[in-house]
Amino acid sequence: MPSDDTQTDAIDWSLTTWEGARREQLRRWSRMPLREMILALEEMQVLADKLSPPSDLGIADARNKEIR
Repeated sequence: MPSDDTQTDAIDWSLTTWEGARREQLRRWSRMPLREMILALEEMQVLADKLSPPSDLGIADARNKEIR
């Protein structure tokens, strides 16, 4: 049976904290080319729009269009 020591040694436990995860995120973003950053931000915006609940304003606008 393989030893779990090799897997445990390979884990960077400093990344398992909120602060460590944030540092790693900033490190990765700082190495990313601008074009990839913009594409990633656009993808995140599309996902946020899909996951966000409809706003009351959006419902009111939709009702106004139906009435006309």
